[in-house]
Amino acid sequence: MRTDNGLSVEVVDRIAHVTLDRPERLNALSTGLVADLVAAFDGFGTDDAVWAVLLTGSGDRAFSAGIDLKEANRSDGAPTMPMAGTARNVFETVLECPKPTVAALNGVAAGGGCEIALACDVRIAAEHARIGLPEAKRGMGANFGCQLLPRIVPRGIAYELLYLGELVTAAEAHRWGLVNRVVPGDRLAGEALEFCRRLVANAPLTVRRYKAMIGKGAELPLAAALRLQVGPNPYASEDRVEGVRAFLEKRDPVWRAR
Repeated sequence: MRTDNGLSVEVVDRIAHVTLDRPERLNALSTGLVADLVAAFDGFGTDDAVWAVLLTGSGDRAFSAGIDLKEANRSDGAPTMPMAGTARNVFETVLECPKPTVAALNGVAAGGGCEIALACDVRIAAEHARIGLPEAKRGMGANFGCQLLPRIVPRGIAYELLYLGELVTAAEAHRWGLVNRVVPGDRLAGEALEFCRRLVANAPLTVRRYKAMIGKGAELPLAAALRLQVGPNPYASEDRVEGVRAFLEKRDPVWRAR
């Protein structure tokens, strides 16, 4: 399914394939595309058919060049402040999706495009991809990025990327832990899909529990984090029984997500 605003969504074998499909605008985030992303990721949380989400851009030039500045320049209304207004914030919606999310960076990920990538759990980049937050060069704010970036990379690196507003290569991003893997561009789609296939082959409730525990426990003192009870409980699940039985019977487990 492709929306009129340029978002393609297809669920195959428990993986939601989400594509930012505006290659003529370097997959820039228009207001319509942002609204469609919010609706899609909000829906994945309760969709039993989706066990993982793979997000990428159309073409090989850009994952997303960020907010559509041509559209923003035409706007007559007052700018919306970050985390304000009646609509849910797209970066927060992606971040809080309870299913595991993987971004395949097929090209430039700049500004809002970088922030969407930061909101995903795992980032796999093509060798030619570049990533960064150029808002300091445009008089903008990177509200989401300036909070997420120093939680992913060392604070000094976050300052450097934010202050200078320059895009870095995939190799540099990998060295700093900003992306998990770097692969040749012609192998990106296959590598990202294989990663997601391996992910959904594991117990889904356990994976979702990991995401919830890491997300809610990362900033807590260890004693408090160890006592968190968030996300689904795999210990009392049918899948736990199946996993042990499959191991003893030397076969692949059949997960039910319950």
